[in-house]
Amino acid sequence: MPGKIELVPLSARPDLRPQLFDARFRAAWPEFMMHDPTADLYFNEPHFDAVQSTAFAAIDPTDPTTAIGRAFAVPFTVGIPGRETLPDTGWDGVIRWAHEDRTLGRTPNAISALEITLLPAHRGQGTSRLIVQAMAAQARTLGFETLYVPLRPTRKHLEPHTPMAEYARRTRPDGLPTDPWLRTHIRLGATIVKIAPLSMTITGTLADWRRWTGLPLDTPGPHTIPGALSPVHIALDQDQGVYLEPNIWLRHDLA
Repeated sequence: MPGKIELVPLSARPDLRPQLFDARFRAAWPEFMMHDPTADLYFNEPHFDAVQSTAFAAIDPTDPTTAIGRAFAVPFTVGIPGRETLPDTGWDGVIRWAHEDRTLGRTPNAISALEITLLPAHRGQGTSRLIVQAMAAQARTLGFETLYVPLRPTRKHLEPHTPMAEYARRTRPDGLPTDPWLRTHIRLGATIVKIAPLSMTITGTLADWRRWTGLPLDTPGPHTIPGALSPVHIALDQDQGVYLEPNIWLRHDLA
């Protein structure tokens, strides 16, 4: 059985902030994922200072000085004119909406998870479930009744050519999703809202993509790269590679 895991907001534990961006956590993601420019509207200063109450370090209470995971979320506004539904641009879109809301001084009415990452030694045995539950509890404490998630399924990278809608529909004999991360959320009461076909857009020169992936990428067209949920499209004549990542929008009702 997993031990007790706590999520502590960086507003209460600023000493843990440097750990959340050290080499341990960077190694948990493919290098190309570090180069989505929209992320700057959340993680770069001064934007990150404004979200310290919804940026969390995961700790084991027996060693509260060491972060074993991180969880990022962002408050935003949905249901107003022009935002009648969640954005097809998923992760990128909700970050841009939240940035606009902060700039205009809007009061947010929902919160979206952006990332939950556990270090490898602490994965499995239900720990990810505890993190989701802790994030939902933190969202309730902040007064939110809805937690949205632009979910990145953990096994979709094994079949990047499968459409995300088809992948999301797959279930086991017990009716639960075949993907373990999606299954964790559904077990906790989440519902699928829609597919976010353009959740992340990452572009770079051929030199960038070769550096990020270690692959030659010397032919035009779609390329499968490790860790990607869909192919990267290479245009040799334009010296560009473009990655469009689909996610799955989920909704957790907290009330």
